[in-house]
Amino acid sequence: MPDQTRHDAWQAGETDERFMARWSRELAPRFIDWLNPLPGFEWLEVGCGSGALTEALLGLTVPVSVVAVDPSEDFLALARERITNPRASFRKGSAEALPVANTSCDAVGSGLVLDIVPDRAKALAEMRRVVRPRGLICFYVWDYPGGGVQFLRTFWSAATALDPQAADLGEDRRFPFCTQEGLTGLALAAGLTDVTCAPITIPTVFRDFADFWQPFALGTGPAAAYYAGLAPAARESLRQRLQDRLPIAEDGTITLEARAWAVQGISP
Repeated sequence: MPDQTRHDAWQAGETDERFMARWSRELAPRFIDWLNPLPGFEWLEVGCGSGALTEALLGLTVPVSVVAVDPSEDFLALARERITNPRASFRKGSAEALPVANTSCDAVGSGLVLDIVPDRAKALAEMRRVVRPRGLICFYVWDYPGGGVQFLRTFWSAATALDPQAADLGEDRRFPFCTQEGLTGLALAAGLTDVTCAPITIPTVFRDFADFWQPFALGTGPAAAYYAGLAPAARESLRQRLQDRLPIAEDGTITLEARAWAVQGISP
């Protein structure tokens, strides 16, 4: 089996903007709409990346403050550049060791992060540590096992047809717990109450095939890392297979969907 960990490279902020972050920015406001939190909360965000959820929190929840944490200096620099709202502050830290005091916030949110945290149980325990009694803990991740991110599922289906070993690198194999049952169970095991899990779907519209294909050449994430390891002839075979099978409209656009599972619960 190939070494899967070498295909994880989510540290380059500007690179990720062209690959996954563009869809994260579409998803975050819909998550806030579903969550419908009360105004006036002091928020902690775990794994802010380039700031998609931070922006949605500031724009839609009327928070007192948002403390956003991420282990990547690249992402923190990009988020600070993009978000100058004085209610937001940014700190370096990991999900398993949050750099904030006990019971210091009203709500903890995390967007598209919990799946790649090495110790998810510890991360949720940290969220419980920092939130006040009866505080809100919420998060969302892509529905990889259900094929919810159609452009990634299409990529891996084409790659596996040409190279059966590629199946071991797909997110559906690597994150099998990202299901309604798996995520609900994770939240309940962390001691959360009133747990709710629901799907959120967004359209992913690409201007043309180049808009779809080029992000895979940027080297961010498992699919792009797999592509980077291919020989030139294999890259061309994969590109051609995708172009032949994608639903390309007469105007060149490619319309697919991406689905995430959103979870919320209350800390005792």
